[in-house]
Amino acid sequence: MESVPQKLTILHTNDIHSHFEMMSSIAAEIAGQKAAAGEEPVLLVDIGDHMDRAAVETEGTMGQANIDILNLTGYDAVTIGNNEGLTFSPETLSAIFSGLQCPVVCCNFLDASTGQPPHWMKQQAIVEKNGVKIGITGATAAFTSFYSLLGWDVSDPEDALREQCRLLAPQVDLVIILSHLGLPADKLLAERLEGVHAILGGHTHHLLEQPMLINGTAVCGAGKFGRYVGRLQFERTEPGEAFKLVSGECIELDPQHTETLIAPAAALHLLHGREALEETVAITDHELPLNLLGESPFGNLLAQAVRRFTGSPLSLVNTGQLLGALPQGNITAGLLHALCPSPINPCTIKLMGKDIRTALMQSLTEEFCNKAIFGYGFRGKVLGSLAVDGLKILYDPAVMPYDNSIAVFVDGEPLEDSREYNVGTLDMFTFRIGYESLANGRDPVYLVPHFLRDLLRMELQRPGSLEESANVRWKNTSI
Repeated sequence: MESVPQKLTILHTNDIHSHFEMMSSIAAEIAGQKAAAGEEPVLLVDIGDHMDRAAVETEGTMGQANIDILNLTGYDAVTIGNNEGLTFSPETLSAIFSGLQCPVVCCNFLDASTGQPPHWMKQQAIVEKNGVKIGITGATAAFTSFYSLLGWDVSDPEDALREQCRLLAPQVDLVIILSHLGLPADKLLAERLEGVHAILGGHTHHLLEQPMLINGTAVCGAGKFGRYVGRLQFERTEPGEAFKLVSGECIELDPQHTETLIAPAAALHLLHGREALEETVAITDHELPLNLLGESPFGNLLAQAVRRFTGSPLSLVNTGQLLGALPQGNITAGLLHALCPSPINPCTIKLMGKDIRTALMQSLTEEFCNKAIFGYGFRGKVLGSLAVDGLKILYDPAVMPYDNSIAVFVDGEPLEDSREYNVGTLDMFTFRIGYESLANGRDPVYLVPHFLRDLLRMELQRPGSLEESANVRWKNTSI
């Protein structure tokens, strides 16, 4: 009698970034896939960055909304991305993931004080589905200097993954890696690691409509923002035989295709998130306008906030971090979140005067101010101009751009190109994003987990801050 092939379907999502409007569609597709599989096993995993504090649901509930959706959808295992690991404190992460009903799997993320994974995380997991044993390990991008400030030791993933795969292989029918490392790293891992059936990827938001087969390993990625669900099907004809990949694809989701469980839960979390952010943080007696192409009071307020928080003699921030003017009246935590949603942290750097001057000159051009920026925590649309505090700049727009026609003063003294200055700025710039000369600074100190909206809150509560924001830093000498 001919044996019936044994099948396993693996469904995977990644980089949803709190797009709650797509989560019901994801659940509907997963339910359909499970129904189509019938009695055959289905494994469901997420590859990190499910959370994003730019979303009211996530910010207002400190990630509990995401955990609720993951539980209701029925995930079997998840790993974490940098949006989980770097934007929440260790205490908050513990509270968040203690309520998750499936394992969090990551092998290169350790508590620096113990050298062990936190209590809510495992380096590997074995999930059994209808007699099929699936060994799962995972890894997240090693932003080592950032993680160390939060008390985490996040190491290079390759050796850690190799060890976990070696331990899993004798115990399971398949080995899969949940990789929040990005496609270039996934390709190298597939070349270098043996016995891995699939590397399910994220972080770089890559969409692979069909898996890349490298050294017998299926390398996968399902795009971003919940627009796709990845699907792999493995099969074996006899018990004890090796599973082989039969098919792989990414299924584009129809936002109109929903179900009845997730959508109401997401709506309830939105309501709770808004309620949690109704706290009044300040009351203003006049509006602070915003100009993305030049100086404005709200941009100046942000620069003041960064300079005071970092204790630096001068600060440089981009106005594109702000999404609108600060209105007159009641300023709530939710309003600051809406106006400054990016999970960007302040930092200090030591920067040469010539690099400061270059960035200031670039800021006077529409080319830079209107430059679209993606990733690195930025949740605005364009770079915007540079707002400053602790500086006075004299410029003549008639002879710009790039004609050395600016005079810059620090505490009343001319900026010296060959002198090094202590500068308060944003972590984004150290990645050579936007005003790239600012990345030439040395000895960066990242002030995590504080976000710019936290600094704005403190500055708004400082007496005289609104009046100071009206002081002109950029003086047009042609007027």
